[in-house]
Order: sequence, then structure tokens, then C-alpha cells
Amino acid sequence: MTMIIDCHGHYTVLPKAHDEWREAQKAAFAAGESAPPYPEISDDEIRETIEANQLRLLKERGADMTIFSPRASAMAPHVGDQSVAVKWAQVCNDLIGRVVGLYPETFAGVCMLPQSPEADMTSSIAELERCVDMGFIGCNLNPDPGGGKFEHPPLTDKYWYPFYEKMCELDVPAMIHVSGSCNPAMHATGAYYIAADTIAFMQLIQGNLFKDFPSLRLIIPHGGGAVPYHWGRYRGLADMLKQPDLAGHVMNNVYFDTCVYHQPGINLLADVIENKNILFGSEMVGAVRGIDPQTGHYFDDTKRYVDALDLTDAERHAIFEGNARRVYPRLDAQLQERGL
Repeated sequence: MTMIIDCHGHYTVLPKAHDEWREAQKAAFAAGESAPPYPEISDDEIRETIEANQLRLLKERGADMTIFSPRASAMAPHVGDQSVAVKWAQVCNDLIGRVVGLYPETFAGVCMLPQSPEADMTSSIAELERCVDMGFIGCNLNPDPGGGKFEHPPLTDKYWYPFYEKMCELDVPAMIHVSGSCNPAMHATGAYYIAADTIAFMQLIQGNLFKDFPSLRLIIPHGGGAVPYHWGRYRGLADMLKQPDLAGHVMNNVYFDTCVYHQPGINLLADVIENKNILFGSEMVGAVRGIDPQTGHYFDDTKRYVDALDLTDAERHAIFEGNARRVYPRLDAQLQERGL
């Protein structure tokens, strides 16, 4: 029987004390003071938030587990300095670790990184190592730590190579995921996220990253941004840039999720992108939370869209389970230890 593994979940409805501490941390930095101690948060407070939200919805919608990371819009590494970013990443990731510890059969941890815009990747490498030691299976890598300024070098630049080397050493993938937008011209989830996904893919076309890191695995969320819809454009641009065919140049290492919130979009994704490159994901409770008046179902109930696809049993198994286990080998090892 196929497991339903949601590759894209964030802890979006958190204990109030956690969010209150973040506001205190930001205020302390602005005042040139030390942040207060992080508060004590009980297991019961965590259970209350999880059971009323992600755990309830997973069960209602028929999924078995989710790959779970801190709230993406609040990663905000551009706030404060490196010390602020490091501490914020640590407390957010520790909270994810506690969720996984309370519900190990339902959640697998993915970490955020302290990517302060002025820093190199040294602290991010250290945090990735710490979290993998805690049992995490991957990370969220922010291609634009400035929060909407796009001042960082492309993902193919040597700036990122020490982090890629550590990813390959630890055999973990990264989801390419920006945070909140500090640019008022870019709505965070409607413009910035989708634009950043698309920009990341184009960077990968222009470079030769996977020649240097043939085992590197990257997930581009939100259905790949605009990429599947404009697949002919990107194949044509690769040809114009004298790059190899995308099948070998990029698509042995890059995967898209199904965080696309209507049936025609999922149909297009499955028609254009090979099934081996698609991972089931919903991002709930996340960017789009309401009920679609055209269907009567929640926009982010993405399992319904995949269920409606004309797929073989093998193709459906790959999207729901097999691809996630292949892209996240540490998850596969954990499931095998449980006899799954």
C-alpha cells in the first residue's frame, strides 16, 4: 500500500510564546540590547497547535506524514545580524525537532538556515550538521537571503559550494525556498515565492552546477513556479545558450512539488514534467488557506488533484511515496527501520 508523504509542510500555527520571543528578539537588536531568554514551551502547547492544525488536516485529507520545517515566511534572515539569525534558526529548528519527537510516525524534520545576508555559509553548514545529528532529513535553502533584493550570487556560484559539499557529504537535499518579502513591490506568496522558484531554475540552466555536484538534489516548490507552464521557453533558452538538453543538464537533480492549487495546474505539471521529478506536497497550513468556491474544497487539499490524474499505479506510487524516499534517503532509512 502506498504511503502518502507530503514533502512540503511548515509549522505555521505556533505556540504564542515562540512568536512573542521573536518580536522581543527583534526589538532587543534594534535597541542594541541582548535578547531575553527563550521561553519554556510545554509539550502540551506543541500538541495543541499541531493536533488542531497539521495533524488534523493530514488525517482528514488522507496523508500519512509530512516533511516539516519552520514557517518559511518568518525565516527572515535579513532581520538583525548573523547572531540574531543563528539563534532564531536554532530555536525554530529545535521546535521542529520537538514536534518530530512527539509524532515520529507523522513528521520528519527539515531545517531552516541562518543565512544572514552579510555572512558566508559557515553558520549554515554548522546548523545543517547540528540538525542532521538530531535526525533531520534535509534543509530549506534560501536563494535570496536579503528578502526580495536578489543581491546574492546565483545558485551556481562558488559562494554556495561549501554548503553543497556538506549536503552531498550528509546525503540530504534542499528545498529552494525564500522567506518573507521586505520589498513592497513583491507580495510574498503570490509574487516573490513564484518568482524566486522560476529564477532559481533559470540559474540552474545557465550554469553547470550538477557537473560539479552530480549527487546534489534540489526541490523547487510551488510546482516549480512558472517553469512547467513555460517549459518550451526554458528548453529553447537552454538550446540558445548552448547548454545540453534539460533532461540531462538539470532534471536528474531537480524536483518539483505539487503545491499548485487547482486541477488544471496539476494536470499541466503532470503532462509536462516527468513523474520521476514530481513529489507530492501541499504546504498546508500555508499560503492559500480558503475553500475554492468552484469546487467546495480547500485550495491546498492537493491530494485530490493528484488522485484525479490519469496515472498508472506505479506513477501514482512514485509521486506519493517513491520519489520522496529516493530524494530524501535519510527518510527512507528511517522508514525502513520502522519496517515500512
